[in-house]
Amino acid sequence: MSYLNFDKTLLINLEKSLTKEMIRTNRAGAYNITTLIDCNTRKYHGQLVMPLPDIDDSNHVLLSSLDETVIQHGAEFNLGIHKYEGNNYSPNGHKYIRQFDCEMISRTIYRVGGVILSKERLLVSFEPRVLIKYTLIEAHSPTLLRFKPFLAFRSVNKLTQENNLAETSYKEIQDGICMCLYDNYPNLCMQFSKKSTYSHQPIWNKNIEYYKEQERGYEYKEDLLVPGFFELSIKKGESVIFSAGISEISPRKLHKLWEEEMTRRNNRTDMFSCLKNSAEQFYKRVGDKTYLLAGYPWFGARARDQFIALTGATITIGRMDYFETILETGIAELKRFMDGERTGFKLQAIDDPDVLLWLLWTIQQYAKATSLNLAATRFGELASEIIAYIRKQNHPNLFLHNNGLLYVNGTERPATWMNAIENGRPITPRTGYVVEINALWYNALKFTSQLTRENGNDHAADLFDYQAEIAREAFIKTFWNGTYLYDFVDGSYNDWEVRPNMIYAVSLPFSPLDKQQQKSVLDITTRELLTPKGLRTLSPKSGSYRPTYIGGQLERDRNYHNGPVWPCTFGAFSEAYLKVYKQSGKSFIERMLTGIEVELTELCIGSLPELFDGNPPYKGHGGMSFAMSVAEILRVLDLLKKYENT
Repeated sequence: MSYLNFDKTLLINLEKSLTKEMIRTNRAGAYNITTLIDCNTRKYHGQLVMPLPDIDDSNHVLLSSLDETVIQHGAEFNLGIHKYEGNNYSPNGHKYIRQFDCEMISRTIYRVGGVILSKERLLVSFEPRVLIKYTLIEAHSPTLLRFKPFLAFRSVNKLTQENNLAETSYKEIQDGICMCLYDNYPNLCMQFSKKSTYSHQPIWNKNIEYYKEQERGYEYKEDLLVPGFFELSIKKGESVIFSAGISEISPRKLHKLWEEEMTRRNNRTDMFSCLKNSAEQFYKRVGDKTYLLAGYPWFGARARDQFIALTGATITIGRMDYFETILETGIAELKRFMDGERTGFKLQAIDDPDVLLWLLWTIQQYAKATSLNLAATRFGELASEIIAYIRKQNHPNLFLHNNGLLYVNGTERPATWMNAIENGRPITPRTGYVVEINALWYNALKFTSQLTRENGNDHAADLFDYQAEIAREAFIKTFWNGTYLYDFVDGSYNDWEVRPNMIYAVSLPFSPLDKQQQKSVLDITTRELLTPKGLRTLSPKSGSYRPTYIGGQLERDRNYHNGPVWPCTFGAFSEAYLKVYKQSGKSFIERMLTGIEVELTELCIGSLPELFDGNPPYKGHGGMSFAMSVAEILRVLDLLKKYENT
């Protein structure tokens, strides 16, 4: 049985099956997302969703869904399902599903009387094209299949309604049709691998509802254009492939293309293989550049997320090639930023104060995976340039004070990863001396000293070490409160809230804390923040604790970093725990991972979401597949592997 397998009992229970989503991507920005039973519950869902840079910077839904109907002896059995007003679902095709599994690609098995039909899906690598393969496993009489496409042609951030602007005409192509509903959009070419008949009967399917958007307080009703339907006959044992893309393809090539794409797929047989597959779906190639997306379905490439997630999403799964290309792309944009450019970046939030420090940490991980000598040769000069850039006060919101610490202004706009806003201002206004930024600063100085010394410049290395020691002494004096670390300090204000940010002062390769202080920070983090899903963003003992990520946008933003669990923090926690307890801490981290592994069959099949509620049952929320979550758990698995080897 597949590692990711769901039976009829779960699939026909809408309360359970509609909460489980699946994703496929093409590593160039296009994706296919829906629920296990193919009922779209978000405006971001669709069979073919892709970026259209000629229109705007968002993704666009072209083909929203494809309804299949099995016809035998004139009797029709519709396998599709959509939600309408009053909690009504039609045509209830989920009742025919017998099994869903996702070992290499997603596969749904339907049973209608004596008919057993298999449906498998994949996206063609680096091309905006979805392939859906139907195989008639069993049938006792002649069988017809009917297909009704539901077209959207809109941004993922909008919904469409019936209108007179939509162009409902079509053009015949080989074994299919092309349509384009609106100006500036590409053609959508829908074809089959065998001869089909097409009946053109354009009609608007009205008031389809997306309950996930309703929960989030957004518009949630949409009208979709159904242009007509395709019909074809299919024999027992025969497979037919449907293709939807923005260019025409030879139907004769579809079976070969399918086989070629299957050779690129990996089995999902355990936690590591699932997360490896998920990590590779965050890669996005744009021309000669490659980025790491922050997550799905609504995230772009964000600088901080990219550098934090890059090690786990590439090096730990043996994809050093992608590490190289993504890092090269990121460094090129950061150099432009350091040269004074302030616009035109594909890497979002490149001006966040900690981005340069996370880049140095990423290079540090590269040094661990290869060698210090190689890292020094390739990145030693860059590291020195970054330190000099910060020293010269050239960053717009990163100021080196005389005490050796870095100061950021987080009152007007967010300065850290806790970046939710209300009325344009930070909900969690972390400002002044921020604990993880200064832990990263100390680590950056020590690592740059290592690189510089490796390159033979002992004098410059000594200066970095000297500055690091000044920063370390100031760090202890400023943040240490006798038991743990203040979250941030601004003038006479010391923030006593117990948050996960202080764990980085323990986990980083160079810690400003002594061993006793490291253990003390780790102990309070374990007692007050640790859950089976990662670290809470705020201790339950705080009066500001808001553990549940529910409600409209404002309520969710207020809760975002004030109680919910972010699984990406488990990477730093595990590294800190193993640093303090060494081999004896390995079994504890392994046990904690079981609480995360169960989530591979929950919100997004085979992946991990952005965050969880801070209290049991720790329901998953936010981005359904989140790069930092996936990458940091992969890094934990890699850390444990190294402890096995020792």
